Amino acid sequence: MREYQHATVQKIGATPGNLCTLSFCTLDRDLRFSEHDAGDVDTVFFLSENSEFDIHVPAGVQTTYISLDQDEFLSAARVLNPAQWETAPQGVQPLRSNHKALFSDAVEIWFKTASVAARQGGAMDADVMRRLLLQTMLQVATTTIPDDAGTVPAAARVRALRICRQACAFAEDRLEADDLPTIVDLCTAVGVSERTLQYAFRSYVGMSPLVYLRLLRLNRVRTTLIEASPGEMTVTEAAMRYGFLHLSRFARDYRHAFDESPSETLAA
Repeated sequence: MREYQHATVQKIGATPGNLCTLSFCTLDRDLRFSEHDAGDVDTVFFLSENSEFDIHVPAGVQTTYISLDQDEFLSAARVLNPAQWETAPQGVQPLRSNHKALFSDAVEIWFKTASVAARQGGAMDADVMRRLLLQTMLQVATTTIPDDAGTVPAAARVRALRICRQACAFAEDRLEADDLPTIVDLCTAVGVSERTLQYAFRSYVGMSPLVYLRLLRLNRVRTTLIEASPGEMTVTEAAMRYGFLHLSRFARDYRHAFDESPSETLAA
């Protein structure tokens, strides 16, 4: 939901059971989210289930929020960052995230995708959209700072290699079954936190797990386009099948990875 207030409003209510919300708003010194002010440029708000709220929103403020199944969100958040999310926050809690911009981008992409689908007389894949929004919100809410690189004991290097190999094999198996793997899936399958997974990938493939998964999906799109018969598949269909909804960004990343456009691959 994205709201722009043309007049100052007061919102008083309570969240339903098993529904949590992540939100952010235009910075305004007069905004009040229960007992909290608007915070700073990195602030997002987490509102847990069955929580009363009292929100004062001044005229001219835009508020953006996404509601999620709390059990699903917390289960994944505990995998990614157990230290922060082992005990679920209660009520309204401000969070500071280095990835707040991803929140805004995800909502913008959602609206654009829905608009394109409506103009074309179709419907976007609600399950794919829901999963992508959930993964973005998890990244926003469970942001961690990787350890500085330094001298690594041999045992730690061996463990990191094992973790990375297991995670990569799991991701490839999931894609083989036409199921998009997520960071939560990798952490759950290997039994580590996101921080440990980040270290393993940066140590042995020189990139973050998110970048690795994106490259893996790009390669799947390329294979699909190469194997498609004329008229059987479009670039948009192949891209969305593997979770690429921002098509201009997808085309840019595809060209950077393979030195040709996806349409050129399809036509070859």
